[in-house]
Amino acid sequence: MPVDFLTTEQTESYGRFTGEPDELQLARYFHLDEADKEFIGKSRGDHNRLGIALQIGCVRFLGTFLTDMNHIPSGVRHFTARQLGIRDITVLAEYGQRENTRREHAALIRQHYQYREFAWPWTFRLTRLLYTRSWISNERPGLLFDLATGWLMQHRITEILRQYFIRHCCK
Repeated sequence: MPVDFLTTEQTESYGRFTGEPDELQLARYFHLDEADKEFIGKSRGDHNRLGIALQIGCVRFLGTFLTDMNHIPSGVRHFTARQLGIRDITVLAEYGQRENTRREHAALIRQHYQYREFAWPWTFRLTRLLYTRSWISNERPGLLFDLATGWLMQHRITEILRQYFIRHCCK
């Protein structure tokens, strides 16, 4: 079933960087406090410490984990590396060479920061919210998509939203 309710901008920006985050966004999503640094410090090697720190920032900022670290703007990489005392960000090329590294780090981040998988009861709660909003308002699907994305991030739920939204809300 073709569903083209998202604008090109929404489709291209979901789960991706659309440019360099500004200073406020860097401070809000990519700042590492002492607890973050302690957690990150358990990883071996600068490449793993920088990689896991960037994954933490990405899940905070984008609501998803990235599989290709080359899509992270250089300003974000430098900002994060400076906080860890890493001068050479080219070490990031070594991150994830072992196939399971990113998956293991994502699982560690989910557990440590209490991110949830998109499963019961969260699927029910989001579905109820979207059906209610659809029933009482005349909001376009694109606005409901933005609402759902914000809701998922607020509740620390990581999952691909677009397929869920199409499957459940655009019937």
